[in-house]
Amino acid sequence: MTTNSADRNARRRPPLEGIRVIDLTQVYNGPYATYMMARNGAEVIKIEPIGGEHLRKRAGGSALPFAMLNGNKRSMELDLKTPEAIAAVLKLVDTADVLVENFTPGVMARLGLGYDVLSARNPRLIYACSSGYGIDGPYRDYPAMDLSIQAMSGIMNNTGFPDGPPVKSGSTACDFIAGTHVYAAVMTALYERTSSGLGQMVEIAMLEAAYFTLTSNIGAMFREGGHGQEIGRTGNRHGGMSICPYNVYPAADGFVAILCSNDKHFASLMRALEMPELGADKHYALNKHRVADMDLIDGKIAARTRQFAKADLFERLMRHHIPSAPVRTLTEVVNDAHLHQRGALRWLDHPEHGRLVIAESPLRLHGNERAEYHPSVPLGHDTQAILDSLKP
Repeated sequence: MTTNSADRNARRRPPLEGIRVIDLTQVYNGPYATYMMARNGAEVIKIEPIGGEHLRKRAGGSALPFAMLNGNKRSMELDLKTPEAIAAVLKLVDTADVLVENFTPGVMARLGLGYDVLSARNPRLIYACSSGYGIDGPYRDYPAMDLSIQAMSGIMNNTGFPDGPPVKSGSTACDFIAGTHVYAAVMTALYERTSSGLGQMVEIAMLEAAYFTLTSNIGAMFREGGHGQEIGRTGNRHGGMSICPYNVYPAADGFVAILCSNDKHFASLMRALEMPELGADKHYALNKHRVADMDLIDGKIAARTRQFAKADLFERLMRHHIPSAPVRTLTEVVNDAHLHQRGALRWLDHPEHGRLVIAESPLRLHGNERAEYHPSVPLGHDTQAILDSLKP
């Protein structure tokens, strides 16, 4: 059977339409995973404790983070310490495809909602759990947040400058790395279920997900038969100290990040910056020699880049196809014309929180429609309606 062009070009419904997700997550890690599910059409029922999850109650500007990560979700407010609430969750599990939680390991079992109990009721259930260190091992019971995982994973010790202290990432890196892996694990298990007919537990440990971000740093330890010698903090240089130039360079009115991942890039950079003497030096035409004299190369490039305004420098670099970007403020990013034109960011008059900029899920399936966007709802907005739907 052939498919005509009209069929191929027809927009299909959101891919997760018909999938019901029970969301017992909080803060960033799990809510990001379930937000991506919701934006792809899943019915996500977020169950929060009395008074709301931590992010609703956190002081100092939590309105936008909560609104950003909880659009397109229904909200239930339940006290999971009561038999009535547990009974309601169990009834929901009977109708669900996925349950996601990021409690400390053991909490769900103590509530009577462990995987063994839930899978016995619904063998098709995908049960996703995410914690700092995993459901077993010596660190299992350590409390974990993004900051502590940055410390434990080595990210913090490898961030900053050699003569300074360890520095955390300016972004909440580990929570969102783990959340992305939760989404991937759930989607993989749903795909496997199409052949086996069975659900399963999927697990993401934040520490394990963070490890891969240090690939360059760890690679440097074992370069050319090395024996685990750490390079340490490299500032804005490459984590493995194996590429030059690779740094943040001054402009007259700010900074620009520039990297040359191959020797052709370096030759182009020399033309862009009009540095014929360094560009003609055959010794420095090779990356290995530039790496060996990194301070000299960086110094020469910095002396030249500070002669340009940031915008002019970036425009010049783009003309020569140099991997680079201006170092931008959050205000510049939030108002970025490219992100708004693509729909990745949108201004929204939120019914609770007023004017906000909301980020769309970065997952783009060009053959499928996205679910219609709905702002996050007040705590417990759907509790009674969902409980009523569970009555026989």
